[in-house]
Amino acid sequence: MNLNATDLSLTVDGVDHLKNVTATFQPGRLHTVIGRTMAGKTTLLRVLAGLQKVDSGSLTRAEADFLKTPVWRRDTAMVYQQFINYPHLNVFHNVAFPLKRAGLPRDEIQRRVRQSLARVGLADFEKRKPSQLSGGQQQRVAMARALARGAGVLLLDEPLANLDYKLREQLRDEFKTLFSDQGDTIVIYTTTEPAEAMMLGDVVLVMHEGQILQTGTPQEVYERPATTTVASIINDPPMNIFPGRIEGGQVTAAGFQTTHDSAHLADLPDGTYRFGLRATDVGLASSGVEGEVTFVEISGSETFVHVVVGESPFVVQVEGIHDVTLGDLVKLRLRPDRLFAFDESGALVRTPSYDLASVEGR
Repeated sequence: MNLNATDLSLTVDGVDHLKNVTATFQPGRLHTVIGRTMAGKTTLLRVLAGLQKVDSGSLTRAEADFLKTPVWRRDTAMVYQQFINYPHLNVFHNVAFPLKRAGLPRDEIQRRVRQSLARVGLADFEKRKPSQLSGGQQQRVAMARALARGAGVLLLDEPLANLDYKLREQLRDEFKTLFSDQGDTIVIYTTTEPAEAMMLGDVVLVMHEGQILQTGTPQEVYERPATTTVASIINDPPMNIFPGRIEGGQVTAAGFQTTHDSAHLADLPDGTYRFGLRATDVGLASSGVEGEVTFVEISGSETFVHVVVGESPFVVQVEGIHDVTLGDLVKLRLRPDRLFAFDESGALVRTPSYDLASVEGR
């Protein structure tokens, strides 16, 4: 049974928290909702859970009006960003708590609790208190409690956000396996991390300022971002967006001109466009477009160099550690064959030919 949201809108103190949100959530699929902080992701989950009312719109499942269904009858379970466990109860009783409240038989409670703890790798931790667990283990307890309920809708609000990087990577891999066996459960997972959204999601919903900007498979959203805003949200670092023109099949942008290297744009009408290049498609070189370094980030085996070319900022992602500092003048190699083209309003008009071929050839 699908969960159908239609034109959900909510305004608080003149600010749109949700604006005409329309989406279909399907059983057996993991839906990742990606957006920046304050995009409306948590508000959407709270509405789906019945914890927040809306100004207008509809929410239905199996022809039932979810907006008129009390929280305790919605068949939903929610895991929050800040894991919540009862400190005076051990792991077993933390997971069993909602099942006892529901009046399930003792044997059924024990079966569900032990099954859920095994699924999240905590089978040997039944008697421990939350204070005896690591942050990752406590989040798994919260996850096991939600799984044990066997709810038809499982809502996960950035459950890895408060964990350290290594632990996030570990649990992300485990979650992918865990969520692949949810049967008819609708799973909705919010995140600010593009890699997380792409890795976990069967369906990706890109959210910004209370609106759903695009819905599709990870490949569709990554290879054909509908707008410049989507392109920025689903790339880390955000896609470089800069103005330019096409005249007679020739692209002029950010100090370079090209023809044959951007053949996928050759048939576009002459005019002004906004072009996009991922950080991995811009490199440091001995010759090319000149710009000034404004910031340098070293992240493990990669360096992110922030450069301004004219009035256009670029982020360059290169392997290794590079000897560049604030104020240096550097040359950039821009790959015209990787250019995305958007119209002046920011709507996608053309993708790189290799991406387009991979999408249309699926």
